[in-house]
Amino acid sequence: MSLKHLLLPGLALAGIIMAVVISSKTGRAPAQLPPVSLPAQAPFASYLGGAGIVEASSNNIALGTPVGGVVSRVYVGAGDKVRSGQALFAIDGREALADQEVKRADILKAKTALEEAKASLTDYQTQFSIVRDVKDRRAVSVDELEKRRNALALARAKYESAKAALWVAQSELAAAETAVERLTIRSPIDCEVLQVNVRPGEYASTGSLSTPLMRLGDMDRMQVRVDVDENDAWRFVNGARGRAYMRGNRDINAELRFVRVEPYMVPKTSLTGSSTERVDTRVLQIIYSFDRKDMPAYVGQQLDVFIEAPSVSSAASHLAHTPAESGS
Repeated sequence: MSLKHLLLPGLALAGIIMAVVISSKTGRAPAQLPPVSLPAQAPFASYLGGAGIVEASSNNIALGTPVGGVVSRVYVGAGDKVRSGQALFAIDGREALADQEVKRADILKAKTALEEAKASLTDYQTQFSIVRDVKDRRAVSVDELEKRRNALALARAKYESAKAALWVAQSELAAAETAVERLTIRSPIDCEVLQVNVRPGEYASTGSLSTPLMRLGDMDRMQVRVDVDENDAWRFVNGARGRAYMRGNRDINAELRFVRVEPYMVPKTSLTGSSTERVDTRVLQIIYSFDRKDMPAYVGQQLDVFIEAPSVSSAASHLAHTPAESGS
């Protein structure tokens, strides 16, 4: 038998063996990697689970401007603590300031006109008093007396008109000063600046914006807004205990204090801080609070929340007996 006839079967056998080896290696189940972090475990025997999103205790304030225009100055940055009434940013106010100066000049003009009207009134009062107090009626005709009387009445009317003109000028100045004041946007409460989305030179629009010019919030105490699925909402009891866990580290958790329940079911939103992306499920939103020092959470962060609730059977039994008890 030739060498060629012996070599070909050997190569074929080697190929079969190699294919079997490769197939056995690729068919093995991949090695199981340990989880990056363990999921949170409910601290209650019976509970409601929900995703919560952190917000400021004042709710997150989306700051706007009542007057549109180019931003001239921004006085604060993200993370700054501000007091109520403190300036946050300003709109270019050169036109409004110029109008304010015009109104101030109008007041000076109106005051001068009022002084002139007052002097004229005094003069006509004197002239009328002279002819009115003449004892000898032959010295002053009736026609002259009536002329002086009418002139006095006209002078008094002009004086009243000048006073009204000054009041109008003062009101217009007050309106102009208000317009200037509205160009400086101030903090409505004592709070912390969460986000700044406006810079000098940019145009600030009025109205409700998808991205607010600034976000503010009272951060002394934090809140978490928990979405409970409508299918489980009937098991919720007002004032129920709750506990929140940090995603990524279940060892960081905090006891929650019940604040309120918003008794209007809303479409569930994806917890991205936006209200535009929706799904079909409706949820009951329950608000809890926690001390900021108990959990290093940030506004907009998601937490895993567990709320103590009766079991399905006991809750159903309670609801079944409630109408009979209330009617007895």
